[in-house]
Amino acid sequence: MKFIDEARIIVQSGKGGAGCVSLRREKYIPKGGPDGGDGGRGGDVIFKATTQKRTLYHLQFQKLYKAKNGSGGQGNNRAGKGGEDLIVELPPGTLVVDADTGDLIKDLVDTDEVFVVAKGGRGGLGNARFKSSTNRTPRFAQPGEPGQTLNLRLELKLLADVGVVGLPNAGKSTLVAAMSSARPKIADYPFTTLTPNLGVVQTNRREPFIIADIPGLIEGAHTGTGLGIRFLRHVERTRVLLHLVDAAAIDSDHPLGDLDTVKRELDQYSPALSEKPQLVVLNKMDVAWAEDAATLFRQAFGKGDLVEISAATGNGLDRLTATLCNLLDQMDETQSEEKE
Repeated sequence: MKFIDEARIIVQSGKGGAGCVSLRREKYIPKGGPDGGDGGRGGDVIFKATTQKRTLYHLQFQKLYKAKNGSGGQGNNRAGKGGEDLIVELPPGTLVVDADTGDLIKDLVDTDEVFVVAKGGRGGLGNARFKSSTNRTPRFAQPGEPGQTLNLRLELKLLADVGVVGLPNAGKSTLVAAMSSARPKIADYPFTTLTPNLGVVQTNRREPFIIADIPGLIEGAHTGTGLGIRFLRHVERTRVLLHLVDAAAIDSDHPLGDLDTVKRELDQYSPALSEKPQLVVLNKMDVAWAEDAATLFRQAFGKGDLVEISAATGNGLDRLTATLCNLLDQMDETQSEEKE
């Protein structure tokens, strides 16, 4: 399945059924009066957030999503049947934007969240509703109201507990594969990963958490260079940023160069990203000269959390998992205190 994080669709709710014009005509009941029933309401178009959907890929094959119309009323005061609602499933983290105005309509964040994006038209009243002392045999009824038609742009921003960022070939996909059951494409050349990959990390320390690698970040990514601008939006949803640095590629003259490049791009895309909890991880410590380079990095980095691993061999992953669990637990506690 392709990773699709944008889609344009048209949604149309159902039209309400027309009210009925009918006069009661039964043997032995002269002048029976009006008995036209109301029309049924049109069906709604409903968006539902579900973990059964991970991308917007399923929306690529259909552009118009239309709910059923309501049925017209009938004689003998019989109301028309309401139109069937149309439920469209979307992955959590989907932004629903009016494509014509650019206004945000809804941000579907919570799993199983339901939102009526287009409400069906009201059914028209039958002529029985208009009977009065001055008009005993009304011969008119209301038409059903039309449904709503909206041009929508859907944007997916991944919901992940940990977002792995770093320059191409830092080992992001290898790390996600080593920590979870995800199996992204891995190769020894830059830009191997063309789409974000999500994995679920199982641990006995806490509930499982979701980790995602964000591909394509290079210098100038926030302006559209490389693939970064396309995927930077997914960083906004992550709770923790994990900066993965290739220890084997550290420049002795500028040990923090790669880290600073990524931080700068994130900050220029959205200053709010710098406020997220962050963890710096040195990868590829199994390479022969990585220890010398790591020493230079530690000296320049100074105080702060720094974890050294080898995603390829698995060394240091237990410590990394424990560190991330502690960090997520602290965030959960802080959020609980704020709610109280």
